[in-house]
Amino acid sequence: MATKDYGGSLLTCCVLLLALFAGGESFAPTSKENCTYAVTIETTCTKGASTSNNISLRFGDTNSNDVLVQHLNSKHIRRVDPLEPQVLDDVPRKPFQACVVDQFQVKGLCVDSPICYLYLKLAGTDDWRPGFAQVHVMEGSHSHLSSDYFYFRRYLPRRAWHGLDACDKEVTPFGIKQNRKVFVKKQGKHMSLP
Repeated sequence: MATKDYGGSLLTCCVLLLALFAGGESFAPTSKENCTYAVTIETTCTKGASTSNNISLRFGDTNSNDVLVQHLNSKHIRRVDPLEPQVLDDVPRKPFQACVVDQFQVKGLCVDSPICYLYLKLAGTDDWRPGFAQVHVMEGSHSHLSSDYFYFRRYLPRRAWHGLDACDKEVTPFGIKQNRKVFVKKQGKHMSLP
């Protein structure tokens, strides 16, 4: 009699596993869709503020949706008027010149919540002094997730991420506590744990 109960529970487990595998498509991890972003960056008018070095950009939201753009210089699409959102010209020009607002178009994973952090990285020997940066989500259903302005107004350190993070703030009796972001290189799909 005990053998029949064991066989019945084995049969139940097999049926449950079969049902799980049959309907497994809904449990499979779905790949996130890509979105197009318009990144606007101003270079200040200070003497020596321009650069011809490579600039990298990293931005994202509170849900750790991180968009990394290596060589932002190659994504330059136009120079815009800082006082009005109209295009000054469509002639290709060198980005990050003094007193200029440049616009770039980048693609990356879609964010799920408003963009709340932005970091820039300068690679090279020039000094560069950005004024502000803003990321606008181009897709209509995600456009409400665009960022506010991130203000820099200082020379960037070389070969180090420098930026602003307004994501995780907690007010305590001792001041505002922010969680620290640590960026690590992403490995392949199969990560090995120590």
